[in-house]
Amino acid sequence: MSLPQLADHASWAAALAEHRAREKELTRRVDALAAERRRLPMVEVGPYTLRGEDGDVGLAEVFEGRAQLITYHFMWTPGTHDQCGGCTFFTSHVGTLEPLHSKDTTFAIVTAGPWEEAVAYRDRFGWTMPWYSTAESPFGADMGAGPGEGFGLNVFVRDGDRVFRTYHTDGRGSEPFTNSWALLDLTPNGRQEDWQDVPAGRPQGERYQWWPEPERYAEEFRRNQEVRSARG
Repeated sequence: MSLPQLADHASWAAALAEHRAREKELTRRVDALAAERRRLPMVEVGPYTLRGEDGDVGLAEVFEGRAQLITYHFMWTPGTHDQCGGCTFFTSHVGTLEPLHSKDTTFAIVTAGPWEEAVAYRDRFGWTMPWYSTAESPFGADMGAGPGEGFGLNVFVRDGDRVFRTYHTDGRGSEPFTNSWALLDLTPNGRQEDWQDVPAGRPQGERYQWWPEPERYAEEFRRNQEVRSARG
């Protein structure tokens, strides 16, 4: 593996300062784009019925009393032990939802898979966010992630029992879901995928193929449980 060019501290600090200035410009552009996003129109959706922990619920109930809802649509292959590696990778990044809840926003996973399979997969990894199945509902398909289709993020706002869709993205638009990409982008080797522009000699591999197999996430969850049990 090649390493970055060696420099004295003053030269390194000057180059870093120049780079950080360009990062700040990008931050301002991202803020401006977010401001535009907040001014997008909305479209009314529903009614829809989803299957959740407490049985069938209307889409407005998925908000859990909050004003806003973000759903991640998890790709699903019925009857398969290990589901989509990318969706498993994304979902494994979700920890506490309290920061979202404090901003009157609910987050939930939605999948076209049967409820019994979906909840078993959720529990296998120790995920605690709410899950819902659209196996008996057109909701997933209408939101761009039906049976046999891809994944995506959707954003909704509620006015009483009326639900409105305000945003949708998929592909790399789902990257804010995970901090691993952003953290790897800070490193000299980047994401180590063949599409990235990196200096010669840095490790590169096939894109979207490096993430761990789902069972490795489950193993980590089991190890963490054992550690917590040992601590009492």
